[in-house]
Amino acid sequence: MIQINKKSGTVIIVIHEIYGINQHMKSFCELLSKQSFDVICPNFLESETPFDYSQEEDAYNNFMENIGFTHVIHKIKDILLDVKDEYQKIFIIGFSVGATVAWLCSEEECVDGIVGYYGSRIRDYVELIPQCPTMLFFPKEEQSFNVDELILTLDKKNIELHKFNGTHGFSDPYSPKYNVKSAQKAFSELVNFIVKH
Repeated sequence: MIQINKKSGTVIIVIHEIYGINQHMKSFCELLSKQSFDVICPNFLESETPFDYSQEEDAYNNFMENIGFTHVIHKIKDILLDVKDEYQKIFIIGFSVGATVAWLCSEEECVDGIVGYYGSRIRDYVELIPQCPTMLFFPKEEQSFNVDELILTLDKKNIELHKFNGTHGFSDPYSPKYNVKSAQKAFSELVNFIVKH
């Protein structure tokens, strides 16, 4: 688990991808802390060693077979219970499967906003209407579904949607899918969103 305390009134819970707490998650949490936010990034893998990008299939199978969305949601709800009286504002930011978990936590009363990076499985939960401000980032291209169709479906009250150049993983500087302009623009949108709400 990563915990960075800046004595802020705002805490950001970061939910990692299938790979675990890798260098991307560590750097991202540091970036958030430089904006003077407190940061919590729980580790849902049983192992301290993250999966490598070359192990994508193993990482995915491990998540689906051994961890699952329900387990992660319960863990996030436990963290929310622990921190809700300590902070004026609580935000959840998730990446990929973590974005879907953030989406599924958007009905929690104590959550002030969620941001999801390429949450492709959100397409399985489109009936949900977030109860807090929500911002979702999608790449122009996804292998497993049509991004534009999903955006049209999600274009409901309370949801801010952005589509960026690149593919799934565009925000990760340690990935071959990294798109520097899209990553910087998304991060800037993210900070503005948190400050605004």
